[in-house]
Amino acid sequence: MKQLKYVLLCYFIFSCASIFSQELPPIQTYTPSTYKAENQNWDIAQCSNNNIYVANSSGLLVFNGSDWNLYPSPNNSVIRSVKVLNDKVYTGSYMDFGYWIQDEFGKLNYTSLIEKLDIKSINDEQFWTIENIDEWMIFQSFDRIIFYNTIDDSTKNIEEIDSIGKVYIVNNTVYYQSINDGLYKIENGNSILISNEDIVSKNQIINTFSYGENLLLLTDKNGFYLLNTKTIQQWKSTINNVLKDKSVFSCIKLKDSSFLIGTISNGFYHVDINGEILLHINQESGLNNNTVLSLFEDDNNNIWLGLDNGINCINIKSPFYLYNDFMGKLGTVYTSVIQNNILYLGTNQGLFYKHLNDSEFKLIKGTNGQVWNLVKIKNTLFCAHNSGLFQINKNRATKIPGIYGVWNVKSIPNNQNKLVASNYNGYYLLEYSNNNWRVKNYINGFHFSCKYFEFINQNELLTSNDFGGAFKLTLSDDLSEFNEVKNYNILPKSKNSSILKFQNQLFFTCKYGVFKYDSNLDTFSNDSLLSSMFTPDSYTSGKLIIDPENDKLWSFNKKNISYLESSKIDNNSKVKKIYIPSSYRNEMTGFENITHLSDQNYLIGTSKGFTIINTDKIEEKNYTVNINSIKSRSKNEPLKNTSISNKISIENNGNYIEFDYNVPEFDAFMEAEYQYLLKINSSSNIWSEWSTKSNISFENLYFGNYTFLVKARVGGSETNITSYKFRVKRPFYSSNIMIAIYILSLMLITILLHYAYKNYYSKKQMKLLDKTQKELKLKQLENEQQKMIFKNEKLKLDIKNKNREVAISTMSILKKNKFLNEIKQELTKSKNSNNIQSVIKVIDKNINNTDDWKFFEEAFNNADKDFLKKVKSKHPNLTPNDLRLCAYLRLNLSSKEIAPLLNISTKSVEVKRYRLRKKINLPHEKSLTNYILEL
Repeated sequence: MKQLKYVLLCYFIFSCASIFSQELPPIQTYTPSTYKAENQNWDIAQCSNNNIYVANSSGLLVFNGSDWNLYPSPNNSVIRSVKVLNDKVYTGSYMDFGYWIQDEFGKLNYTSLIEKLDIKSINDEQFWTIENIDEWMIFQSFDRIIFYNTIDDSTKNIEEIDSIGKVYIVNNTVYYQSINDGLYKIENGNSILISNEDIVSKNQIINTFSYGENLLLLTDKNGFYLLNTKTIQQWKSTINNVLKDKSVFSCIKLKDSSFLIGTISNGFYHVDINGEILLHINQESGLNNNTVLSLFEDDNNNIWLGLDNGINCINIKSPFYLYNDFMGKLGTVYTSVIQNNILYLGTNQGLFYKHLNDSEFKLIKGTNGQVWNLVKIKNTLFCAHNSGLFQINKNRATKIPGIYGVWNVKSIPNNQNKLVASNYNGYYLLEYSNNNWRVKNYINGFHFSCKYFEFINQNELLTSNDFGGAFKLTLSDDLSEFNEVKNYNILPKSKNSSILKFQNQLFFTCKYGVFKYDSNLDTFSNDSLLSSMFTPDSYTSGKLIIDPENDKLWSFNKKNISYLESSKIDNNSKVKKIYIPSSYRNEMTGFENITHLSDQNYLIGTSKGFTIINTDKIEEKNYTVNINSIKSRSKNEPLKNTSISNKISIENNGNYIEFDYNVPEFDAFMEAEYQYLLKINSSSNIWSEWSTKSNISFENLYFGNYTFLVKARVGGSETNITSYKFRVKRPFYSSNIMIAIYILSLMLITILLHYAYKNYYSKKQMKLLDKTQKELKLKQLENEQQKMIFKNEKLKLDIKNKNREVAISTMSILKKNKFLNEIKQELTKSKNSNNIQSVIKVIDKNINNTDDWKFFEEAFNNADKDFLKKVKSKHPNLTPNDLRLCAYLRLNLSSKEIAPLLNISTKSVEVKRYRLRKKINLPHEKSLTNYILEL
């Protein structure tokens, strides 16, 4: 069964190569400027984590799918060979061989076996081949073969007089060629000559393979030979005829038993087990260089070519085959169709065709220019062109006059003799007459340019315009105009929207989904199944393409191509996705096209030719995401490599950590996207957004235990989750020492606070006691004050009484003196009386009675204590009469009131007042009374 599958696979590949001889698998190119090393690449290997190792003239190259790293050989010489066994990468170079082991930082470190085993070097020796059998590693130079036991570090040597060509492992047996001697095999540690025929001894044997019961030998200039125990003969095959004039440098046998042959000047050949050529690729068809120094098949069946100038990776098992129009002959493919075993391609440069068994496309005469669409109506093929509408018959194009700038053409239901064509300014009606199609009339009433339209019935059609949305157009009976135009404003508008009919159902497609038309309700509703083929974020075009032969509906978006497929079991439809980003497809947006070729092979037009997809070969693969390196640094320090195998601790001071990760995948059309999650102390489960960026850095992290998680998504399939744990140290202020100090400090502070509070409350108690005592004293003082108030009030009352006495005394004296003066005045009038003078004297004596003054003075002193003393001390030159005047002025008496008291006239009082002012030196502008009152 496996053999049958193999034969079918070989037949398919060979068929593709013969039918589409220029369609090639995806080729990835890596130039010296890309990997930053020398041009020549001598050998290639792969390790268990899928990293690729290349023996380069500058050293050992390591490629993880994203980044290239170069490890120079210790003596800075050319590395000629590389082989991976377990965790060791063995390399052979100039006068040295040894192995590389990855350290905890993800870097490779070299150990020289020449030095470790103290093997004597041969001058100018180079180790060209490394092989492995059981526990033995085999290192071959032109001078000897060294067997190294990986278990006990022992060695065995085979040395020849003549040059050793190469070592080969066939069916767990070691073979080698001795130039000018023949082909040997090693049994029980001894060399046994198998053949010394001229073809073996005189030609360099590139490689040796098992072929049935024979050995299949490939020579450098004479092709393949079959060797058995008796004879050697040339292998009868197609490839041998090709290799007659070719120089071969490398060859390997693939896992499917086919062969890859690398030449010096013509690229490489892929041949099947019978020697038939499946594929030939050289520099003209996409390689960096025509000299293939080394070949390698990786774990995913990708072919790696180490060239004389660069490296190529060929996805030979890819479901995609590419036709690259390097010369610009075809241009951008806008549409394609197969009619009568002829493949037609409508491009921006014209309509091209070729028979399915031909190799080259030819331009159909008269179709130069932009082709928009190819439409099959029954057995007639129409070409919608910028110049108009063409009817295509094999390799001939007949232009239909009267119309230009045609987008699309469709027949009217139930009327196959009439067509409707949309062009740049509306619609035209075409009619079939006299075995020819002709334009009958322009259909008035609608002048929008519409690429897509479908008939609802014989008189109604749906059409769409990027700016206007969806319209329903109703034709008149004579098909000369649109009687009614209805715009469905409820539908969203977006660029590259379209109308199509699938399974007798009409749909409108735009950025916001696919909407199904209900003719009974004359409305649209969202179709959830078809809308799932893309999202607004992934939308590029609303164009949906029907594959009527397989009942599939295709759509295109940013990340993938999707198709709707009906189940053969339960008749349910489901969406399948082919993950190939639009950036890799390179199609013309809005004019995507896909055509069924045969079986599950489909042609997709691109801006540089076309791509063929085999949907049967699309399969999900398991990928692994690896953390390649971790770097960290503290504040103001350079980045340093950090262990990727052990949990680390980084300083809190300006902490920074950087992760570099990737998926080692080498598919040209696969794009890896990554998500990461940083968990602290097992919390947080929020992943980042998907991104193609394969590194991330974190800084200023809080102290604690962290887990970094990363996963990838390749072609819709998610990988494993890789994790890494690390710890951010506590800052010094929260370290254990500081925590102990904090605890001791807290205890000390607590003790101090205890004593402080104790002292505080003791003092507070004393203060309360003092306060109480003060309050008692204050109460006493208040009582005494109250007593003083009472006493003062009593004194005030006494003063008031004294003042009353002074007032009474003064008024009494005033009245008395006034009375006596009146009597005196009356008596003075009676001049005739002799006794009047004696009476007047008595009166004068009473007026000037000193007793009255003493009584007044005593009362005044009681009322205004020490006033007279104060005046006397301040003005000692004052006479008793002056003091008397001051007392009266103190009582605020006027001159008129003072005159009777002094028994003088008012004028005399004024004179006294004047003299008093002078004695006390009182300024003229100041009032004497106010001065006396203010004392």
